[in-house]
Amino acid sequence: MRGLRSESGVSNGEDGKVDGIKSKLAEKIKAPLRRLKKGDKRDENQPPQVTHRPVFAARNVPQGVALNGEDSSRHYRARPKRAKHERKETRSHREQQYGLSARERDAEFLSHGPPELTKLYKPLSINMSKTRTRRDEEIEHYGRYQFEELDFSNQIGNAVTFRARLHTIRRLSAKLVFLVFRQQTFTIQGVLEAEHTDDGGQYSLQKMHSGTNENASRGIISEQMVRAVLHYPLESIVLVKGKVRSPPETVHSATIHDAEIQVQEIHLISQLSEHVPFSVYEAENIGKFRMREGEETDGESDEEISGESNSRSSQASASNGRSSETSVDKSSRGSTEGGRHNKALPLLYRLNNRIVDLRTTSSQGIFRIQSGISNMFRTYLDSQGFIEIHTPKLQGSATESGASVFEVNYFGRPVYLAQSPQLAKQMCIAADFERVYEVGAVFRAENSNTPRHLTEYTGLDLEMAFEEHYHETLDLIDEMFKTVWKGLYERYGKEIEIISQFYPHEKLLWLDETPRLSFSEGIQLLLADGWTDDEGSPPSDTEDLSTRAEIRLGQLVREKFKSDYYILDKFPASARPFYTMPDPGNENFTNSFDIFIRGQEILSGGQRIHDAGCLEKRMRRLGVEPETMNDYLEGFRWGAPPHAGAGIGLERLTFLFLNLGNIRLASLFPRDPKSLPKHLGGPNLRHPEASTTNPPWADRTNHNQDIIPKVYQPLEKLIANYGDAANTSWLDARYEHWRHSTTGAVQGFVPYHGFAITVGEPLCAKSQYPQVVSAYLNYIKTERRDLKPLWLMAGPAIEEFLGDKCNWRTLSPVAENRVDPHNNFASKDHDVARKIRHAERERVKNFEWPKTKPLKTELKTRVDQRIDEWKAKRKAGAQVHLTEIRPWIDEEHRRYFYAADGSRDGRVHALLVLHQLSPENGYQVKFLLEFPGAPSGTIESLNVFAMAAIVAQEPDVHSVTYGTGATDAVVGGRNMGKGKLKLLKKSYEIINKRLKLTNKTEFREKFGASLDRVYVCYPWRGLGPAGIKTIVDFMQEES
Repeated sequence: MRGLRSESGVSNGEDGKVDGIKSKLAEKIKAPLRRLKKGDKRDENQPPQVTHRPVFAARNVPQGVALNGEDSSRHYRARPKRAKHERKETRSHREQQYGLSARERDAEFLSHGPPELTKLYKPLSINMSKTRTRRDEEIEHYGRYQFEELDFSNQIGNAVTFRARLHTIRRLSAKLVFLVFRQQTFTIQGVLEAEHTDDGGQYSLQKMHSGTNENASRGIISEQMVRAVLHYPLESIVLVKGKVRSPPETVHSATIHDAEIQVQEIHLISQLSEHVPFSVYEAENIGKFRMREGEETDGESDEEISGESNSRSSQASASNGRSSETSVDKSSRGSTEGGRHNKALPLLYRLNNRIVDLRTTSSQGIFRIQSGISNMFRTYLDSQGFIEIHTPKLQGSATESGASVFEVNYFGRPVYLAQSPQLAKQMCIAADFERVYEVGAVFRAENSNTPRHLTEYTGLDLEMAFEEHYHETLDLIDEMFKTVWKGLYERYGKEIEIISQFYPHEKLLWLDETPRLSFSEGIQLLLADGWTDDEGSPPSDTEDLSTRAEIRLGQLVREKFKSDYYILDKFPASARPFYTMPDPGNENFTNSFDIFIRGQEILSGGQRIHDAGCLEKRMRRLGVEPETMNDYLEGFRWGAPPHAGAGIGLERLTFLFLNLGNIRLASLFPRDPKSLPKHLGGPNLRHPEASTTNPPWADRTNHNQDIIPKVYQPLEKLIANYGDAANTSWLDARYEHWRHSTTGAVQGFVPYHGFAITVGEPLCAKSQYPQVVSAYLNYIKTERRDLKPLWLMAGPAIEEFLGDKCNWRTLSPVAENRVDPHNNFASKDHDVARKIRHAERERVKNFEWPKTKPLKTELKTRVDQRIDEWKAKRKAGAQVHLTEIRPWIDEEHRRYFYAADGSRDGRVHALLVLHQLSPENGYQVKFLLEFPGAPSGTIESLNVFAMAAIVAQEPDVHSVTYGTGATDAVVGGRNMGKGKLKLLKKSYEIINKRLKLTNKTEFREKFGASLDRVYVCYPWRGLGPAGIKTIVDFMQEES
């Protein structure tokens, strides 16, 4: 190995400074750092808004991991708060001294540092398929390996290159990081260690190997490289080159236990522009370091409050004597053991972040098995002479099997999404296809929100002509299922083992001779067992089985026959569609069957009526008009053979075979009645030039958008375009304004006592909420790590997103007080009318300052004097408010009303200021002040006058809000446990009583105000006593 000498020191693990290195290499290192030390001052003329910069995402250091290179076994949590505070001060001092944070200096070093120290970890450019060898990136093409293809025990000492996701990171010191790389269901540990120096501080150059190629590239694994990799966001896609080696001890934290990768190069292929809501490692192990869903505590200490989902809160264990949290499988490809994430992460939270959830080993296994089921279905039927068909999903008739249908506008006339390929299958039999099957989409417009129903699923359907008896079809289907069960356990044993760790289940039991019961025999088993429905009624053999009855019958069959798989034949006619052939022995029953596993139906089938006359007669008896289905009936009128068939739900079959508990887990992107929420649009904008969907810089043709200075849309115009009452408080000086760099959207927040008090909804189109809120939370998490997010006055759309997408807790102690100005309050409330008459007798006159004229300084002075008197006379004590009294800002978007004694120039008795909001929200009564000495009824008279002015001048405005007001009681929102909600309700009652929070709401109700709930939202364990006190203090703080 060649080396370059230096006289002292190597890169400092904290800030990347290099001192005393006199070699040429040292000069290359020092040059970019010298530039940084002088400080890269930003343009002072730039607007003060904070912009979202998704560079390297920050992660908190995991529990038990040292910050400054100490051994990880030290007690990190036991360190005194003083030391933590000192570290923050030191870091802040360095940032002031050098102008950039440590991470920004590392990024600058990566861009401009010497190639010897940066080439091994520089991110790759976007893959645009320019070359297959990647020579433009100086990455030799070894051939990319898949973990599944390699026997790592036979690869010891070999060099490998692979693409993988970054599963976990564990920092051991400033020079040593343990990584876990993931490819689908396989994980392997990687070790990244900085080059060592000798006593003289000499770096050694590492020689990269490519098999036996000795002319490989060279570079140094520096501490900057280790630190940069430490900051890679989990779930990033990386290209890794390294050497396979035997670990000192069995690796417990990966599925590959007997090998690890000595990382020699690592390059980001795909960077994350925002954090994932949870990592795959968290999803699989979260039960070990977070409270399980539904388990509540009576309170949360200040120390327990956390403002984020820490994707490194509990990291993978490494070898070399480090402790492990997972059990050991002695085989080379054992499965990692994890908490049952279906018990720890709410299902809705995972489904709303489905892409990340699909990366988990359990989801990967589920859909491999589902693929296997579909493949075996096809393979078996192909071997039996079936033809695969593809039927249309648009049909002209809404009648088929009795299921509800989705109507579609088909060039001005109604058509319907097919409930199944049933009619088309039978038409193919009439066309002499003999045996057909299809794997395709099925649509059911059933408003059923159960764990076993979907509105769209994949159907496995088959139809065949038979010679003598429909049991020929039943026998074939029975044999097909047994072939599938056997094939799944033979080919997918590893996946089933992984899935069973998260969704425990027993192996499916079936017999060589499948139990076959008639429907009546099944009913007799239930009657003998004494089973009754919820109303206490016994089952009937002329009505279909309920879900509860199916499950109990399955249990009885298992007890009697020792099988989870059985057939129920001869279903009653009342439970079957019109095309089902009646039983020749009893027309109250039919030649039809269902097949069950684990007590629930997976297939429904039977013989079809193939005689046209009989079919039309039965259709009319059941109220189906044959004239609406002529295409279907023609096949039978022209002659069709006896035939039978069946339909299987692929998702239901998968979820029951694996006992997943909910069919949505077996659907790639599940569709149920709550899926596909209504698009959140909005009316026309007041200021189209301040749009966030088409920002001012959107038309620029320069592709390097990030380097073009952006002039963001003015905050005042964004409030008029998209705002609600809470947004107007952002004009106060204490608010910071975070900007979304792509759209120009704004989110206002106040750093307060360790919290980022986030007030109101982002100023942007509602359709952009998910993108903007995710980026804002990412900013707080990465660039304002000293703050915990706490969201106040969130509307329903934001509350739903934070609750369902981010798994935050939500509750509503407040509501927006809105009125329709078209209502005549005085005519509806006699007390209000009486007070207005009294004010008129006292010569109180109401005026609006013309919007077309600038406000006179003389009027402002008179009003300001009265405001000062009002402040001096108001009651002593805490005042709850969100905003300062500053009536003369943003006059363009405000309307001014005042009440005076006798004339415009008389003594001012009251002031009402309307602030223009979005077209949807109308106006906010920003200030409604009655000054000392005003006659009784003045404020009521001025309020009614202002509402009448709105109706006269802007008749399209139907919403005016007085802002938010406290409600009588707290209402629980999403993810709130009973214990937590009870505690918060009790705290709220005490605060409400002490501060009389509902007084404003009661006053506003006299004017016809209705309540629109808004929410307080906070991350899991993010609102303890300290958080509640912070909210109260924030609302009371003097302006």
